[in-house]
Amino acid sequence: MRIDAHQHFWHYNETDYDWIDDNQSYLKQDFLPAHLQPFLHENGLAGTIAVQARQSLPETDYLIQLASANFFIKGVVGWVDLRAANLLATLSKYKGELVGVRHIIHDEPETDFMLQDDFCRGIGMLQDFDYTYDLLIRPEHIDNCLKLIDRFPDQQFVIDHIAKPGIASGELEPWKSGIVKLAERRNVYCKLSGMVTEAAYLSWNEEEVPLNDFLPYLDVLLDSFGAGRLMYGSDWPVCTLAATYGEVYDIVNEYIFKLSPGEQADIMGETATRFYRLQDVVS
Repeated sequence: MRIDAHQHFWHYNETDYDWIDDNQSYLKQDFLPAHLQPFLHENGLAGTIAVQARQSLPETDYLIQLASANFFIKGVVGWVDLRAANLLATLSKYKGELVGVRHIIHDEPETDFMLQDDFCRGIGMLQDFDYTYDLLIRPEHIDNCLKLIDRFPDQQFVIDHIAKPGIASGELEPWKSGIVKLAERRNVYCKLSGMVTEAAYLSWNEEEVPLNDFLPYLDVLLDSFGAGRLMYGSDWPVCTLAATYGEVYDIVNEYIFKLSPGEQADIMGETATRFYRLQDVVS
């Protein structure tokens, strides 16, 4: 099964989506399942993982409702307050409705936010419910990320947006060294997503997105994680600030053309299916 492992939905309003600034004005509109489904169909994708874009329980409930009404939403990565005293009850409530959870760590003012005792207590409860955890970080968070992961070697983690390296400036270090260390942890996976908006897309003058901008980063990821721990994600609709859905898809699809059919299948869906335990929810 071919899966887009990372995208978002929303009914736009200024209050709930205040992170969308004037430089991202295109995103100030509704992006709903009916808008995404044609892109999935055009690119031969059977389903998607919907990921939270707001840090609230209503956001989680909203995505669950969308998943129940749209067969191609195969899983939901929601938000819960991992620091809350009533976390156990919340995790129990969503059992069977979420495949994982996420917090927007890279927007927290403290780089050691993820190492705080109450947050770690919450991470430690996820495995009992078979919840995965999406790590939304930047390169400066990798050292603390390694400390967190080493505290929970049996918890399944995935790095969103390849940890947002400086693609626009062509910087590889210290991101590369950090990625190699992350990949040494066998419970860590990585999404090939969010790359186009980290590139110098405002200066692109070509008709198509230049694959060469991303090759050094993709090579590091493939060498480090292998196809079995990499998964394609579009980051739609955020990706549309820089490229069309088809262009984002083509970056990964063209890169993996050199790989074996089995490796291509892993990156384009099988890894996500295993990681998010989708086998039990798809026919």
